[in-house]
Amino acid sequence: MKIYDWHTGPYPARVRIALAEKGLQSRVTFESVDLWKGEHKTDEFRAKNYSGTLPVLELDDGTFIAECTAITEYLDALDGAPVLTGRTAREKGVIHMMSKRAELELLDAVSVYFHHATPGLGPDVEIYQNAEWGLRQRDKAINGMRYFDSVLRQQRFVAGDAFSMADITVIGGLIFAELVELAVPGDCEALLAWNQRMQERPSVRDRITMSEPQRAAT
Repeated sequence: MKIYDWHTGPYPARVRIALAEKGLQSRVTFESVDLWKGEHKTDEFRAKNYSGTLPVLELDDGTFIAECTAITEYLDALDGAPVLTGRTAREKGVIHMMSKRAELELLDAVSVYFHHATPGLGPDVEIYQNAEWGLRQRDKAINGMRYFDSVLRQQRFVAGDAFSMADITVIGGLIFAELVELAVPGDCEALLAWNQRMQERPSVRDRITMSEPQRAAT
């Protein structure tokens, strides 16, 4: 299998964390797609992923799977023992609900803020920007942080008692927030404590260096 991504990207981080949690690092190689040069928006890359976004998983039979949730579902099902997307119908439903909320209320909101209310990836990539919309999404992301703080005041992980895809999505949101210097409010004590615990997980801590051997060989 091959992963097309950018090593510091917050969305690619979601798949890198999932790979590590499942112990699948040795089964993939990585190919860099430079976000800052707009390589993800080229016709060549769009042939792999119409949306022009990262990451993308290429299977050995030539199938391309985009979207972090879809890639994580595929990886989690490979060994027949899913731990990230849920085992029971209830677990699956709750995890997907909370992961979607994390995308809508936090991760994607930070992304819109980055692309519209900051220089983003630069003028060669950011063809259109709406600063007002970006600032509204910044505020939405902060509200999302407060929501997940309220969730984590009641339970250890985002979707309940176990680490899951929902936690990975919130981690991605906070990685992006840190990149754009959007601080978690100081009164979000539960979210801050949870994030500190998450940063100590090997899958999160080592996500950027995961692909160094493969990159060195190319």
